Amino acid sequence: MPPRPAFAWCLVLLVMGLAWLGLGEPRRAWAHDRPAGPLHKTRSAVIARQGMAATSQPLATAAALRVLQQGGNAVDAAIAADAVLGVVEPMSCGLGGDLFAIVWDARTKRLTGLNASGRAPAAATIELFRSKGLATIPVHGPMSWSVPGCVDGWDQLRRRFGTKSLAELLAPAIAYAEQGFPVSEIIAAEWHSAETSLREVPSSAACYLPGGHAPERGTVFRNPGLARSLRIIAKEGRDAFYRGPLAEAMVRYSQSVGGLFTHQDFAEHTSTFVEPVSTNYRGYDVWELPPNGQGIAVLQMLNLLEPFDLKAMGAQSAEALHLMIEAKKLAYEDRAKFCADPEFARAPIETLISKPYAGRRRAELKTDRANPHPAPGEPAAAETIYLTVVDRDFNCVSLIQSNFHGFGSYHVPGDLGFALQNRGCLFALDPNHLNRLEPRKRPFHTIIPGFVTKDGQPWLSFGLMGGDMQAQGHVQVLCNLIDFGMDVQEAGDAPRFRHFGSSEPTGQPADGGGSVALESGIPAEVRRRLQAKGHRLVEAPGTFGGYQAIRIDLEHGVLIGGSDPRKDGCAMGY
Repeated sequence: MPPRPAFAWCLVLLVMGLAWLGLGEPRRAWAHDRPAGPLHKTRSAVIARQGMAATSQPLATAAALRVLQQGGNAVDAAIAADAVLGVVEPMSCGLGGDLFAIVWDARTKRLTGLNASGRAPAAATIELFRSKGLATIPVHGPMSWSVPGCVDGWDQLRRRFGTKSLAELLAPAIAYAEQGFPVSEIIAAEWHSAETSLREVPSSAACYLPGGHAPERGTVFRNPGLARSLRIIAKEGRDAFYRGPLAEAMVRYSQSVGGLFTHQDFAEHTSTFVEPVSTNYRGYDVWELPPNGQGIAVLQMLNLLEPFDLKAMGAQSAEALHLMIEAKKLAYEDRAKFCADPEFARAPIETLISKPYAGRRRAELKTDRANPHPAPGEPAAAETIYLTVVDRDFNCVSLIQSNFHGFGSYHVPGDLGFALQNRGCLFALDPNHLNRLEPRKRPFHTIIPGFVTKDGQPWLSFGLMGGDMQAQGHVQVLCNLIDFGMDVQEAGDAPRFRHFGSSEPTGQPADGGGSVALESGIPAEVRRRLQAKGHRLVEAPGTFGGYQAIRIDLEHGVLIGGSDPRKDGCAMGY
């Protein structure tokens, strides 16, 4: 008997479904012609025309979109989103942290970088720390403080590129701080992990542990102290934070707990507009900020990898992962030696990110075995949030902001409603190290915004938060996009590695060849082959960063957004 019509339609639908999954005819992925196969992809990339934002928390993404829809530009929206993130993701960022940004100005077709990181107190000297019996700077507490740069960073970005008042841009954050917001899932887990440390500081417990405990997922949390601080900044501007009542309160608190802050430390704070630095990788110009951040390590890794045919090796293959890990080792050794405040130590940046220098270093990169003793070259012979916004005119902002460790130093100054960062713990107490502690010096920084142009036009605004994971994460994402043809969502979803053990920025020695953690999506056979090459594999859950990105597709006039499922956030457009 001939098949019944309903059964025939079921067969047709089954064949179509198999083809879509890659089990029948090859299918075309958007913007790339790639082989068939199941994709490691959690969701579709978001596509829109008028504007887009991608952040690590949906309320912040929505705030950015509202600013865009009300006529603000990408910089306006980024500031609003960052302020909201300081409310809803307080362990990661806020008024007590630092900020870096890369801005693409569509009118001038130029990139501008902003370094809004703070400096050590004037009283901070190696001799003082040694007199207290300290061999290293404490990771937490008042001795880990540097002046927070976030508020001045907002002010500088708004004055140079923005169109709206600070009061308008801070309004959404003030509303969430006053009226409360429901705590999202991953943020709730991070909050709980800090509960014991927060409880040890009375002002921090009063602010962040209502009822003596971290808020549960879905409960509404209010922060009236932060709302007051934001209202003061909205009314009086950045000077309220550096010369006015908020500075007064922070210095007063510092004096009460043995910190080093003075009024002069805050009054003399400034941000710095800088020229981004770049290298060309397979026809794409990849842009990072110069030190005191670690962005040049991204460019060094790409230069080391460029001669190898990663595409032929395949994404997440043992061969490709091995080369990335080995490139990371070499670049991070240089990072540990040369990354410091350029106002105090001149690193040979142009040489470090050059192709000839990469050629010399590549001799140390072996394709068949892990390097057990990586060392820096001789060029002369956590917690963080990342967000990105693009507006209808294709102005772009790549912005990263951080307290460093979760809740930074764990100290909330009085009733101001935010934690002070602990970036100062990244200084070295070795007087011979370029990143040695000195008064009014900026510490080495891990947070780095990224940007890519192609043929002089914006192509990708992206970042990946997570301390030492950031530079190696940038490279993995870029290889996913450029070498392996993934779209902007799949590039962030794909499983990652994280290498541990390179020299720390504080000058500590490397742990030999270090160790490698792999996410669960990397197959067992790949793990065995990496071990055969000499890599020591370890388990390290929750250490692989959080990514956000927007692809600027000028050919079709659309924006394509991706957001990391390792965070609570999302990309949205209109």
